[in-house]
Amino acid sequence: MIELPVIPASGSENNRKPSWLRVKLPHGENFRKVRGLVDTHKLHTICESGNCPNMGECWGEGTATFMILGNVCTRTCAFCAVQTGRPPHYDADEPRRVAEAIKLMEVKHAVITSVNRDELPDRGAEIWHQTVILTKESSPSTTIETLIPDVKSTWAALERMISAGQEVVSHNMETVKRLYKTVRPQARYERSLEQISRTKAYGKRTKSGVMVGLGETKEEMLEIMHDLAQHGCDILTIGQYLQPTKKHHEVIEYISPETFEYYQQEGLKLGLKYVESGPLVRSSYHSERHVLV
Repeated sequence: MIELPVIPASGSENNRKPSWLRVKLPHGENFRKVRGLVDTHKLHTICESGNCPNMGECWGEGTATFMILGNVCTRTCAFCAVQTGRPPHYDADEPRRVAEAIKLMEVKHAVITSVNRDELPDRGAEIWHQTVILTKESSPSTTIETLIPDVKSTWAALERMISAGQEVVSHNMETVKRLYKTVRPQARYERSLEQISRTKAYGKRTKSGVMVGLGETKEEMLEIMHDLAQHGCDILTIGQYLQPTKKHHEVIEYISPETFEYYQQEGLKLGLKYVESGPLVRSSYHSERHVLV
């Protein structure tokens, strides 16, 4: 059996993040440009709402992941920094504003995600559809990845979400099956796998993301990668979980770069076409590469 190094997150010495998790502070002209566009168009980004450690790098390169349907989520996932509660009514003009901002940014590849809107009968599918349609109309050469939420088996809503012409459709599993009740209590492991399978059957390039450091085992990681491959997932991102606040799920361990490399190699062996695996990897990190794999 291969022994993979980890750094426990508990204890006074090991409570500090390892050196490979250090990131540069946001800066530069492009960062300020993106900051201004987001503010001017009154948009939300998961970069901010999710406390993404790569915001400085991505915004510095002139890219951002837009979050539609507001910034209040109906789910109470234990890992997520996005505000939870009863969302206000969505803004029907949001698709136009997102499309306009993407055009002004002149991005070659855009990532769009959203909060869960379980209270809406269509789970927000129409806003999803219009956002992609309008973005394609105003920026025909821009490729799009949509990182969509769990539609709770509302398959008509799923079809509407993914039928607007985006190149990649992502839905994050987030964690291994055993941890769903504590980490992702309103989701279902098998339901998310079926959503990915149905997306693949529709003819889309499929993608998912998993966090590590929540207490999962090596065997459980191999299991989820096997399940994803068997359900038609093309691309997988694996990154280190970082605790947003003291109220969120604690970091059980910091996974070493060597272990991330191991997961990448094993994922490819199990049938995944592309695996982006590293401590600072997030769902939309280097997403422009995933259009071509």
